[in-house]
Amino acid sequence: MRTLALLLLCIAAVFSANTAPADQVAVRYAEGLTHGFLVLRAQNGTQIADGEIVQVEKDGRVTFHLTFKFKDGSLYDEIVVFTQHDTFRLVSDHVIQKGPSFKTPLESSIDATSGAVDVKYSVSGKPKEINQKLKLPADVANGLLPVIIKDVPTNRTTMLSLVGFAPKPRLVKLMIAPQGEQSFLTGGAPHKAMRYLMKIKIGGIAGAIAPLIGKQPADTQFWVVGGDAPSFVGSEGPLTGDGPVWRIELVSPNFQQAPAQ
Repeated sequence: MRTLALLLLCIAAVFSANTAPADQVAVRYAEGLTHGFLVLRAQNGTQIADGEIVQVEKDGRVTFHLTFKFKDGSLYDEIVVFTQHDTFRLVSDHVIQKGPSFKTPLESSIDATSGAVDVKYSVSGKPKEINQKLKLPADVANGLLPVIIKDVPTNRTTMLSLVGFAPKPRLVKLMIAPQGEQSFLTGGAPHKAMRYLMKIKIGGIAGAIAPLIGKQPADTQFWVVGGDAPSFVGSEGPLTGDGPVWRIELVSPNFQQAPAQ
């Protein structure tokens, strides 16, 4: 009975967390043309993938394309389309993750306007497909976090929504809390970045049980440089819900090590 009572308390707490009001992130810094390079590292510092971001704005819509090419041949490719009229609003998200670096290779797509969510994956080599329609809230943030994290308030917790894939689609909550400033160096020059901690809140009985059976996704940290031109400078957390903790860093070209053309 004591175990049952504790489980019911856990469930009640999770339901309470997931009924908290969600936020749409207000546009403080409008997005535009961007082209940058990233590196993906394991927790021990080993580089495991090279990344690239390309962002363009056209006809009131912004397209953000993130790619990671892994040393073991794996690929993570995500294309996000969103609008930024007063608040950031997801239009669509398409993700391909394949190769040995991923526990569950899959392809997912979200149409935030219609609520259509599609997933293609395989079990023991057999292709599977899930097609669902979900009632997606206006604050759904798939693919948007690296873009909008600099617009998240620094003085309070922000609640957003996310479609998670396990591989069945499931709507979960994101809780993003500012953790204060942290110092870092570029070369020998000191700087400070605001650190955010993001936790995934899974609703219902599944959410109460997830931490007990090791299914709760790991937390993610983001770092943002402030000032007149705030910028994402790094993150540490899982790239996918069931993945290990990896670190994303900005990187500059090294012409001395580039192969001759």
